[in-house]
Amino acid sequence: MQSNIVLNIFKIPELRRRVLFTLAMLVIIRIGAYIPVPGVDAVALERFFTQTGGGLLGFLDLFAGGALSRFTLFALGIMPYISTSIILQLLTVVVPVLERLSKEGESGRKKIQQITRFGTVIICSIQAYALTVFMKSQPDVIVNPGIGFTVNAIVAITAGTLFLMWVGEQITERGIGNGISLIIFIGIVARVPVAFKQVYDQLKIGELNPVVLIASFGIFVGIVMFVIIEQQGQRRIPIQHAKKVVGRKVYTAQATHLPLKINPSGVIPIIFASSVLLFPAQIAKSLGTRVPFLESIASLLSPGNVLYLTLYALLIIFFTYFYTQIQLNPVDIADNLKKVGGYIPGIRPGANTSTYLQRVLNRIVLPGSIFLAIIALVPTIIQRWLNLPSAMAYLMGGTSLLIMVGVDLDTMKQIESHLLMRHYDGFMKKGGKLRGRNL
Repeated sequence: MQSNIVLNIFKIPELRRRVLFTLAMLVIIRIGAYIPVPGVDAVALERFFTQTGGGLLGFLDLFAGGALSRFTLFALGIMPYISTSIILQLLTVVVPVLERLSKEGESGRKKIQQITRFGTVIICSIQAYALTVFMKSQPDVIVNPGIGFTVNAIVAITAGTLFLMWVGEQITERGIGNGISLIIFIGIVARVPVAFKQVYDQLKIGELNPVVLIASFGIFVGIVMFVIIEQQGQRRIPIQHAKKVVGRKVYTAQATHLPLKINPSGVIPIIFASSVLLFPAQIAKSLGTRVPFLESIASLLSPGNVLYLTLYALLIIFFTYFYTQIQLNPVDIADNLKKVGGYIPGIRPGANTSTYLQRVLNRIVLPGSIFLAIIALVPTIIQRWLNLPSAMAYLMGGTSLLIMVGVDLDTMKQIESHLLMRHYDGFMKKGGKLRGRNL
């Protein structure tokens, strides 16, 4: 059915409801990003971030969608929830109780989700306290910096993060795309106008060379192309199904394939690596005014420093391997193939199949994870070298590009699935369809 894709989306009642619900939730998120914590002098806060908005504060503000620089209810964004999720998933590997829960299906998943919510409250309260102490240390930013303001700010910011967590779960269940990833995505996209305004202002006064700007956009386009190639690339393992006899019917052998993506985790390693580094860096930055040692740690963990880039690359590679093992367990895949009568030509079913799949995964995930780390680091290094405005540098850095492109591809894939199920054209009318990712 050849017609406009946007119109097709709104012709399907269920898809229309999901898209409109997602858009409504994202609008609510952006409204909440402008509701400040009571007791903040907005003018003094804006002046402070104008003077010191770069470095770690600017990077934190990018993930919060500008809410940190306004010290609003969503100042911490969704990062405390992601940090808690990382801790729980790492503990699942080493704590027997959590491991048993993870294997109990839907009921176990709900219990782990409940533990994650309680953990989010604890971690968010710690980060909110540290952020409040940091804001109180800045002159004239807080009107009445007493204990009442501290308690009020911690409760307000924690409630804001919990609301974002709830919205993310609702989008995943009733909307389109992965809710948590979309919250980060919309926060990054919301910084686009700010970035263009900074570029325009510097061009206007002659501080930015137009040739440098053109080169930056060329890098931007090239990195987007590499990201799409990396997200879509896969290795196909041939699968043969034996001939079966069911009653009086004989089902002939069928040949299919098992697609193994070079990066099965998608954009998750990027988000998790950023969250792991930002959590201690934010605490150190906030409490550094009282403890000089913490201030030096915050400086070392600021985006662009050698230590930050090194740890960032190693964490990306680690989380790529970690999530690949969780999502694509070779033993489970081999058992499932054996149950349905499938096998890999030339490989015996069972243990031999799982060993073969593990070897293939190791071979494709290692270069995939290294390529992902390079994509995340190279644009960041180049943008710093070109001395672009801070907002544009963060927006065009590898982290932002990978999240924006990865989440966009995943959301498009889900919309395309709904369209193709009802015999409408997807986004790719010619040459196949988008390959989705597991988030």
